Amino acid sequence: MGRRNRHKTFENLEVIDTGHKGKAVAKTKDGQIVFVDNAIPGDIVNAVSYKKRRRYFQAKPTEFIKQSPFRVEPVCEHFGVCGGCKWQNMDYEKQLAFKQKSVEDNLKRIGHLKLPEITPILGSKGIYYYRNKMEFSFSNKRWLTRDEIESDTDIKNKNALGFHIPGMWDKILDLNNCHLQREPSNTIRNAINSFADKNDLEFFDVREQKGLLRTLMIRTTSTGELMVLIQFYEDDKPKRELLLDYIKSEFPEINSLQYVINQKANDTIYDQEAVCYHGLPYITEKMEDLSFKIDAKSFYQTNSDQAYELYKIARDYADLNGDEIVYDLYTGTGTIAQFVSSQAKKVIGIEAVPEAIEKAKDNAKANKIHNCTFVSGDMKKVFTTNFVAKHGHPEVIITDPPRDGMHKDVVNVLLKLKARKIVYVSCNSATQARDLEMLAEAYDVIKVRPVDMFPQTHHVENVVALKLKE
Repeated sequence: MGRRNRHKTFENLEVIDTGHKGKAVAKTKDGQIVFVDNAIPGDIVNAVSYKKRRRYFQAKPTEFIKQSPFRVEPVCEHFGVCGGCKWQNMDYEKQLAFKQKSVEDNLKRIGHLKLPEITPILGSKGIYYYRNKMEFSFSNKRWLTRDEIESDTDIKNKNALGFHIPGMWDKILDLNNCHLQREPSNTIRNAINSFADKNDLEFFDVREQKGLLRTLMIRTTSTGELMVLIQFYEDDKPKRELLLDYIKSEFPEINSLQYVINQKANDTIYDQEAVCYHGLPYITEKMEDLSFKIDAKSFYQTNSDQAYELYKIARDYADLNGDEIVYDLYTGTGTIAQFVSSQAKKVIGIEAVPEAIEKAKDNAKANKIHNCTFVSGDMKKVFTTNFVAKHGHPEVIITDPPRDGMHKDVVNVLLKLKARKIVYVSCNSATQARDLEMLAEAYDVIKVRPVDMFPQTHHVENVVALKLKE
């Protein structure tokens, strides 16, 4: 008996919206949801499914019957294969409209909130080359095109330096030109790729867990400074220094050249020693009259220009007069805390990562800020009524949690404290909406403004101002 064909065809399917993770959403006449790859709202397509779930299909278009009026030509040669910049085929003004809609939908549908008029989303002046940090992977298992696979050619060199193919953890797209980070990012990456190939430096084999070269990180600042970090798997000093000396001589503009030797199963470097091979162990970012030293492990908003706009909105929503005690929850390296400090009596920053707190203290000292206190510890354990009794009752609380949002214990403490105002900065309006629903028993939402930090993607930041109910 033949195997049943699991693929379903769809004809004249109209894409009507964007959904989870920016997927293009279509709906059949009988109400079935279909997520269509590389489509945008307004497209009408014929498509074939390649994945079926209980509530939806995932499908690839086989023919575009009608193209959306919002469709534009992608600038990147890797579009459709690379996992980033999935909205690059959509007009930027329409991207902003869908981001604003997603925020509003989440706040209403998940948070069940009574909202003021939402301030229009703040778009990014730079819609390409806006990222200050990029991480690329080395691999000896390059992703091959279908033509390459079906050809009779014996492809001997399968080395790649680039991004993971979506859904293929062991396949890397060999990048030529990426439009996310300004030069010399592409030039540096391509030069390292070519030099490693010519000198037989082994690219990493993720399945076998062997090879010399593992990852490349490039960081830049708005002041023009540059950091390059190579992550090695094997501890081979002659080969390591061969590559690092080449980078140092070929790119003298690099301010910080570092390396990590990581033989763990994963690529994260936060528990590894970063060794400064040349230059300084950090680069410096500036915002207004503040300077922030950024090392290899530092968290800093990925879009420097939009980070400044985001922080200005948060500071404006805090509406400080200089007499307040302010708490900055999930402070990271203390950027928001220091940014608002000149308008506050005292700022208390709390962060789980001890190294981040040490960097916050160092930056505050360098910036001659004396009214910021930084405390390290698990938020739900540190942020208690006893902590508040020690450090003072806050009039204003700023919170900028990770994508998962705030722990319910943290929300409960906020409800007990009843600060005059809360400013909630979020990179995930769905978890933000969940938290705001819990806070709604004591607070009203008085201001909302989305901020686009990541053009060409579905990601969006959102800032909400909450006022204690009278």
